[in-house]
Amino acid sequence: MPHFPSYDDAELHYRVLGPADSPLPPLVCLAGGPGRDAAYLGDLGGLAAHRQLILPDSRGTGASPAAADPDRYAFPQLAEDLEALRAHLGLERFALLAHDAGAAVAQAYAAGYPQRLTRLVLVCPGSRLQGELPDDAREIFEARRHEEWWPQASAALEQLTEATDLSEVRELLFAAAPLAYGRWDEPQRAHAATEGEQLGPVPRAGFWQGVDEQLRLTLLTGLREVTCPVLVVTGNRDGVTGMQAGERVAASFPDAQVHPLHGVGHYPWVDEPPLFAQLVETFLHAT
Repeated sequence: MPHFPSYDDAELHYRVLGPADSPLPPLVCLAGGPGRDAAYLGDLGGLAAHRQLILPDSRGTGASPAAADPDRYAFPQLAEDLEALRAHLGLERFALLAHDAGAAVAQAYAAGYPQRLTRLVLVCPGSRLQGELPDDAREIFEARRHEEWWPQASAALEQLTEATDLSEVRELLFAAAPLAYGRWDEPQRAHAATEGEQLGPVPRAGFWQGVDEQLRLTLLTGLREVTCPVLVVTGNRDGVTGMQAGERVAASFPDAQVHPLHGVGHYPWVDEPPLFAQLVETFLHAT
């Protein structure tokens, strides 16, 4: 697995998917969680068939080592790791895709290095950075209470608030997993089965640490200076972050569009792979 030195000389790892001889520029892809192994992104619904995907493992996840300083897990610091990766790859400018909590890292990067981005794709982001936590995700979940998995998922959500044992947390995450997908078929079950194994509790705990109100407002101010086009993808069955959070995130940029997908949950490339891949490719090709 290739690696790169970050700003503090930590050797961080990344994976490369897709054809090396593709005429299309690479797409750097950030995982969410926070603190989740980037392996869950897969090939993002077939995007790797068109261009190379660069998938870094953030500190303490995948093949990247744990941080010596817990502050390095905070998302603004992870944005500095991304800048080190860009320099390592020799990319003057590049397109960036981020999912879930990875969107906070992407926004911190965009605010600090707006000149480096050609396109930005934010998939099912939360809006904690915007200071708003819409409750439509809960409404989406409640609207599906007629589905057979709902009672077990609802009970698991209640138990997760008090669970501390890692093995128990993993079991509960799988029980609650259907709320994150547009449907609960074999592809969704297979994807959800690895969630607990891919989650790093220490990087997760440090992701939002040290981010005070002044820094949050500074980042939001920086987003108003981002000139590259931004695509925010949401799913109308996303019981994790909902749809309104994506709208709040898009409103932070001067040139952003929101594209809601029907019948899709928190992992659009799992629920509707060709639809998701086509949407992203069309956006990346647009002039």
